[in-house]
Amino acid sequence: MSAAEEIPDELWRKVLEIGVNSSTFSYKDLCCISISSSRLCRLSSEDSLWRFLLVIDFHTHIDSSTSSSSASQSSTKFVYKTRFEREKERRLAAHTRALLRKESEISEWGRRIRELETRLSEEAERLQAASVEFSNLQRVRQASVALNVWQPEVVRGRQKQMVEQTAVPVEGRLRALEMEIKLCKQQITGVNRARREVKQRFDMARKELESMKYHPLRDYKLIRSGDQASNAKRKKLKTSINFPAKNPSRPSNKKKLLHLESE
Repeated sequence: MSAAEEIPDELWRKVLEIGVNSSTFSYKDLCCISISSSRLCRLSSEDSLWRFLLVIDFHTHIDSSTSSSSASQSSTKFVYKTRFEREKERRLAAHTRALLRKESEISEWGRRIRELETRLSEEAERLQAASVEFSNLQRVRQASVALNVWQPEVVRGRQKQMVEQTAVPVEGRLRALEMEIKLCKQQITGVNRARREVKQRFDMARKELESMKYHPLRDYKLIRSGDQASNAKRKKLKTSINFPAKNPSRPSNKKKLLHLESE
């Protein structure tokens, strides 16, 4: 006879009740205990344990009179299993809806990124065209100023032709182009900032979608906190290990070496 078999049923029952009442034992723990032996399977399937789990997990209260009258039809463990399967289906359906919403959100962020990239390319084209026109008008202004001084006829004719081909007032157009270039740069800066923000939200939504697909029955917003809790437990477990202290009576190798050198 093993040591576990020598323990009476009353003590095993008390251990299980304390574990369930203190929320130390969940339904998974009771199921694991039930497969260890036929005796623990019988004790872990008692209605009092599963009635308490029903109240804690599903907020469902079953009177003892009702449970005893319907004991022939179904046990409290079977009621818990039915409610668990129903809750699992409900959570799976909610998870599917959450996936669809998250995929729709990702699609919307992608559409906004494409719109911002299109707008960014348009502003870049406007800036390039304004810069080219601005440099050409600057050369025309320099040519008009150079006509006031003596120059060879070939150079003077070329500059005069350049000035005559310009049909707009140079100074006014230069000021307008300067303002347009400044406005284009401001627009490009704002579009780049908005694109970075949208890209961050897009990447965050994709990570949340991957996490939701990996944990179909967990809330994706709680995964990060759950990981932190597991890391804290792991760190606590490491710090709780008592490593053996060094023997102070035994000298170290360094002390031995110093002692030999002194001799």
